[in-house]
Amino acid sequence: MPPTSALTSATAPFAYQTLLTEQVGEHVLVVTLNRPQVRNALNTQMWHELLDLWTRLGAEPGEVRCVVLTGAGEQAFCAGGDLKERDGMTAAVWRHQHALIEREYRAMLDFPLPVLAAVNGHAFAGGFEIMLACDFAYAVPGARFALTEVTLGIMPGAGGTQLLPRAVGERRAREILLTGKPFSAAQAFEWGALNALCEPAELLPRVLEVAQTIAGNAPLSVRQAKKSVRFGMQMELQTALRFEAEAYDHLVDTDDRLEGVRAFNEKRKPRFLGR
Repeated sequence: MPPTSALTSATAPFAYQTLLTEQVGEHVLVVTLNRPQVRNALNTQMWHELLDLWTRLGAEPGEVRCVVLTGAGEQAFCAGGDLKERDGMTAAVWRHQHALIEREYRAMLDFPLPVLAAVNGHAFAGGFEIMLACDFAYAVPGARFALTEVTLGIMPGAGGTQLLPRAVGERRAREILLTGKPFSAAQAFEWGALNALCEPAELLPRVLEVAQTIAGNAPLSVRQAKKSVRFGMQMELQTALRFEAEAYDHLVDTDDRLEGVRAFNEKRKPRFLGR
């Protein structure tokens, strides 16, 4: 990640042991998975902190309008669950941890603000599932991806069997899920799991540029559009269209709708306040 000065960032109101948070500009929060010594593997502490982040920020986003999620170091975005921590876990403790993991993923999927992944390296197992739970993702060409759970006697249990088919198609997803074999960033892009490939030095600036563009749009509109996609994709078409219309209707009485139309007619940039 570039130095703080290069990001012209302010101090973000979150302090964690396994996550770094930086507010970039006025409306973008960069969250970094920060266990580079173990390729940002997800231990119980990190699961707790991610759940706290999505819960607190979702309830009180303040000036934050978009989140960028990345990993520390140059080797990995996230290597998945911390298998050293899990070695010797009893079945009861394992199930207790997985209940926490399930809560974290549900909180992330229900998080109202856009989350963009800047995948700076490999994303395996739960790390790949975290990327899939983001709204979209950019990655470096050298990154590799896999859902390796079937090689370990388990299966993806944090959205992999549901989110991957929605991203790459059912037949491709079955091959990935049942073989456990890694695939390249170029393949992930070709299959639809990634939106773009960026050279390492360009990755975070590119994703921040996209995040700033999103953050410059009407925040209530962005949130309603995200919600409409999230829930509409789970419905048959006619019900989904009615859900979309309801989401649209909530924006008609907002100050931002009035400001957007006024700014267009006055040929100036709108000043959206999220109300």
